[in-house]
Amino acid sequence: MPGVYDEMVDANGRPRPHWAEFISQLEGLGATELGRRFEVADRSLRDSGVFYRVYNQADGGERAWPLSHVPLLMAEGEWKTLVAGLIQRARLLEAVLQDAYGPGKLVSEGIIPAAALAGSPEFLRPMVGIEPLGGRHLRIYAVDLGRGPDGKWWVLGDRTQAPSGAGYALENRLALSRALPDVYRSLHVERLAPFFQAFRAGLTSQVQREDARLGLLTPGPLNETYFEHAYLARYLGFLLVEGGDLTVRDGTVYIRTVAGLKRADALLRRLDGDFADPLELNARSHIGVAGLVDAVRHGTVLVANSLGSGLAESRALMSFLPALGGAVLGESLALPNVATWWCGQPAEREVVKAGLDRMAVAPAFGARLPGFPSSFGAVLGARLDAKARRDLLELIDRRGVDVVGQEVVKLSTMPVWSKGKLEPRPFILRVFVAATPEGWTVMPGGFCRISNDKDARAVTMQQGGSSADVWVLADAPVPESSLLPTADRMPVRRTTGALPSRAADNLFWLGRYLERAEATLRLVRAMTGRLGDVGTSDRISHRVVALLEGLDAVPVGLALTNHAGAAAAALARRDLGGTVPVLVENARRTASVIRDRLSPDAWRVLTETEALFASNDPLPILVEGDAFERTNAALTMIAAFSGLAQENMNRSTGWHFMEVGRRLERALATSMFVRHFAVPNASARWLDILLELADSQITYRTRYILAAARAPVVDLVTLDPGNPRSVAFQVEAMVDHLATLPGLDDGGLISEPVRIAKRLQAELVTADAASLSIDELIGIEGRLMELSNEISHRYFTHRNLPGSTWDSLG
Repeated sequence: MPGVYDEMVDANGRPRPHWAEFISQLEGLGATELGRRFEVADRSLRDSGVFYRVYNQADGGERAWPLSHVPLLMAEGEWKTLVAGLIQRARLLEAVLQDAYGPGKLVSEGIIPAAALAGSPEFLRPMVGIEPLGGRHLRIYAVDLGRGPDGKWWVLGDRTQAPSGAGYALENRLALSRALPDVYRSLHVERLAPFFQAFRAGLTSQVQREDARLGLLTPGPLNETYFEHAYLARYLGFLLVEGGDLTVRDGTVYIRTVAGLKRADALLRRLDGDFADPLELNARSHIGVAGLVDAVRHGTVLVANSLGSGLAESRALMSFLPALGGAVLGESLALPNVATWWCGQPAEREVVKAGLDRMAVAPAFGARLPGFPSSFGAVLGARLDAKARRDLLELIDRRGVDVVGQEVVKLSTMPVWSKGKLEPRPFILRVFVAATPEGWTVMPGGFCRISNDKDARAVTMQQGGSSADVWVLADAPVPESSLLPTADRMPVRRTTGALPSRAADNLFWLGRYLERAEATLRLVRAMTGRLGDVGTSDRISHRVVALLEGLDAVPVGLALTNHAGAAAAALARRDLGGTVPVLVENARRTASVIRDRLSPDAWRVLTETEALFASNDPLPILVEGDAFERTNAALTMIAAFSGLAQENMNRSTGWHFMEVGRRLERALATSMFVRHFAVPNASARWLDILLELADSQITYRTRYILAAARAPVVDLVTLDPGNPRSVAFQVEAMVDHLATLPGLDDGGLISEPVRIAKRLQAELVTADAASLSIDELIGIEGRLMELSNEISHRYFTHRNLPGSTWDSLG
């Protein structure tokens, strides 16, 4: 494209030297093989569950990660030049933050107008005078770069608040290096792991305690980059925590865990600073930690980046950075930012008004221009209609302090693979800089965002586009590296660290939702397998419909004889709390909050199960077995998840909570089935349906030659501790699981949940199947619900009470 710099080819259409070998290797593979390999990369990302969230979407907004299959290649010499400029810029912004929250000389000496700093909502006044632990405001810093038509790199924006993209860069690298392993090795691509190792060392070096706990503080699963939060927490070995997982006591931050309060020594912050503490900052915040500012003030916790560091992101400040380079560092900026005029000054305001047709006008602070709610980032003066132009000029005159004008940068292009060929697309490169014990270091790569628009001036994942890996090419082979310690220095460890109460709660309910879905599916299968039958089987189906109504899986008032309608409702409707689609969606949503604790295989099973019921249309042809087949498929997937949990999940505290949830829900469902189908004088057909629902037909037929009789059936599915589907088996398993859970201060006595479970276990051991009454079964279910409430109070709800007595402070 004329007037645009292309990364791959020069002005004469010849490949640039560092691209030549890459292009040659792609040609050697051929279009068919390339397509197959790129599918490998896409499949790798899908299997790993990589996603990002698009806000204001009716479907929840989760989107599969859009990988562009061709990396951006950077020659080693050019990269070294960029690194020097990036480190210089990090030094400058750190110095500006030190002054803004410290002596304030830049304002008092007239180098920066006070409004250019204090006008930003990210200037957090409670942080003034507080020196962050370790003396640094910035621990990780990101720079958005664009290359202009002259081939020079320009800074388009600084990211100092809570920079995102580093985790996605890791996933991009993993997926593409798997798809093109031979190409990746032959080009001597610099590795990313040393950067993250150095970054982690920079945080841990500031923490004095030997058993220090580091957490990644996330706004929660509704954040657009939540997957990255979970992925980075796992990769770095940090605990993923939300604001509700933390509490401040006596100026110290603690994590609410199932074993009591455990001290948090460092937090990698991924929520905006203003929302971090509702006590001293934004009182409307529901995602922060009350008292966090006070803990920072006491120097008991390291928060990275520091609260208030988002100040350095403002475009207003960007207009002063060229002059600040000389005033603060005594150096000219080696990596200039795009020309920016802050309209809070009369002369600059007139420059912007006069040059409106050749400028982009952007908010000085924040993401949107006041009065232009549909704009994101900036508006191009040349593209405004007459009314919008008048409105913008009026805004500049009235509130110039909130506006900047910026030079319009025509972004360079890089190749993307589209319909079997390479096509140019504009992109923005985000590069990461981290503070380490040895100084600043730059990630040898980055996060590249590519626009679908051939003439884009800005690129955001929220507005479409894709992402590419960035390969920095070395002149010699690059040694393999890993974030993990070397083998001879690896400490042996068999624990996985503290379990936040929130994570335990979600694991508990993940088990319950899946088991509840299984119970509903078994009822539907028992009914759909009898569609068309008459007589006793028809009456059994009436009972199943009544049960499904009680479980809120079919609408109240549905005719008991409408078996097909009941099956369709239970398998397709989303306006009832107990239908299979709702339960499976709840399970998947619950799992998404603890995705860092689930394997990719387990997550894939959950998403595939949800996909079975993705359609909102009712099942049209039940008589031909559609419902029966779909039910069987879902039961198989739930069984697969249970198998993965049993065989692959470490027997950590979280696993025990999930198992308690499963066993509790299964015991409740089985007891309910017994109440409804093992009524006094129940016929063999009714008892057969109970055996089917409890998946115990084979065991019964092996033990008894005669047809189903009430006492043996009730004993098998209720009291037999050797039957993995019986109520007694579930209670015995819960006793074992509860005994492994961390004990809080009970004065040496057994905990209340264990007491309830053992009492119920004894009741079942001594019960007689022949005389077990409906009232006794109702009593068993009541005690199971009491057990559920006590577990929740002790380990989940109890953590939020302001007067809680958590004595195991560590």
